[in-house]
Amino acid sequence: MILWFRNDLRTHDNPALHYFLANRDSGKSNKAFFFVSEKQWKIHDWSPIKIDFIMRHAKALVHELATHNIELELVTVDDFSAQIAYLKHYCQQHNIAAVIANSEVELNERQRDETCISQGIPLTLFEADVIVPKGKVLNQAGKMFKVFTPFKKAWLQYVRQHGFDYLGKARHSNIGHSSINDEGVSCSSAWPLATKYETNALSRFLGEKISAYSSNRDIPSIKGTSGISPYLAAGVISPRFVLFSLLNRYPDLLLATDSPEFSWLNEIIWREFYRHLLFHEQRLCKHQCFNEKYQAIHWHNDPILFKAWCEGTTGYPLVDAAMRQLNQTGWMHNRLRMVVASFLTKHLLIDWRLGEKYFMEHLIDGDLASNNGGWQWAASTGCDAQPYFRIFNPIRQSERFDPDGEFIRKYIPELKDVVGKHIHFPHQYIKSNQLNVYWPAIVDHKEARLKALNFYK
Repeated sequence: MILWFRNDLRTHDNPALHYFLANRDSGKSNKAFFFVSEKQWKIHDWSPIKIDFIMRHAKALVHELATHNIELELVTVDDFSAQIAYLKHYCQQHNIAAVIANSEVELNERQRDETCISQGIPLTLFEADVIVPKGKVLNQAGKMFKVFTPFKKAWLQYVRQHGFDYLGKARHSNIGHSSINDEGVSCSSAWPLATKYETNALSRFLGEKISAYSSNRDIPSIKGTSGISPYLAAGVISPRFVLFSLLNRYPDLLLATDSPEFSWLNEIIWREFYRHLLFHEQRLCKHQCFNEKYQAIHWHNDPILFKAWCEGTTGYPLVDAAMRQLNQTGWMHNRLRMVVASFLTKHLLIDWRLGEKYFMEHLIDGDLASNNGGWQWAASTGCDAQPYFRIFNPIRQSERFDPDGEFIRKYIPELKDVVGKHIHFPHQYIKSNQLNVYWPAIVDHKEARLKALNFYK
């Protein structure tokens, strides 16, 4: 029996590892694999910072698994086909009776696993990426919900009735943290390893910040969010551990849906919604609009406008600061993700798929289900998306969520001399005061809004 790690590089609440430890033959060597397939990762638009983040956790897991008497080998192969060929050869050579792994929800990954089984690889799969098993939250017709709110109600009812299978820490480990030093220079080094994050940042957020989350979560200049998204996207922290930790502090949270703390759990349920949706609607992995009537839209896709959006030079400071945050740090505040996605699709009439791809190529927390869901929500092409006539005013968004321009000035130092409310749209102020900075708007908001309404109609 061998263990195959994928998007689940953790010993904490890992069903495949839990099964492996309980059923392994103590008289034989205990072998595990993780495939380093950068060619495949790049086909899926994984960012360099996400790859670096995953590799740090893979190397740390080698040392942690050694305390369980498991040898984790990091095997470099190009793609999924090479993974299959390597496993098939290894199983035949060593007479392996079982390959244990956790399933993955995306289309190519599911096809890979089906091919493994069809080629005789004795693959046994568990589920590790959601709290409620996919396929268990259905409407009265036995179908996946198409609206989030009824899904949330059914999801909460399921958890209240059935609980969830949190497995806890893997036994026999004699260390609490990885022995790998994660303070070295790497493009993801600003993000600690999961073991340290669980103990420090997550614990501090749940104890000190979560009660203010609902009021602070939309203010990009405040560090009011948990920062957990890279860990969930990489599978190095279990979503069931997240719920376990929440309920340990707030036992009545599943009923207290109007509490400040529930607003954070609501975001976790949104993640569940998009993963369940992807499970049922695999066409979303093929760049298709969920709402099929938008599939034939002829987006304008102006390359000059797209370049300005990518580089953060649209002339709308909140949009530009957000894009610079992404380009410089590999992360973007969630409110700003909605703002820049709306701007690209509604103001510039550029295909949401170009924005989805750009995000995946730069985000440390790039995740197909959540990224696709968020972009199709903004573009009004998705499941339970905002209506096409809802078009964010980037100036108003800036006034509401960065009123003093603190976030804008952090990422656009060129605008440091723009005073007061002019920071939200400084073009006329710069001209009037003859400042030595060039910041014209690439589109006019009112004109772009009317153009978008006609475009979608």
